[in-house]
Amino acid sequence: MTLLQKKLEGLYLPFKDVDCPVYHYHRATADDKFLVWSETGEDDSFNSDNHKTEQQLTGLVDFYTKEEFDPIVDTVQEILDGEGVGWRLSSVQYETETEFIHYQWGWWIG
Repeated sequence: MTLLQKKLEGLYLPFKDVDCPVYHYHRATADDKFLVWSETGEDDSFNSDNHKTEQQLTGLVDFYTKEEFDPIVDTVQEILDGEGVGWRLSSVQYETETEFIHYQWGWWIG
């Protein structure tokens, strides 16, 4: 079984190259665009002889931008595909108070 931190590091490292600030859990500063990713828990996993043999993690990627048709949206999806991560675009919302377009992807990795 791959260690939890190795799985998360494998997902985090490609996001470091995105052309905007990237944060784990929450943003630290005010930016015009930023990405926040987090793990949220465990999904379908398998145990054998009272030991975990396979662990599937779940999480979220949230991207906030004020730019319509921001190309980083495609970059995020390319990263998820390229890392072999299962994903789904969960929602796209315009937040009137902050004027951000908010994209959210749910992801899972075994």
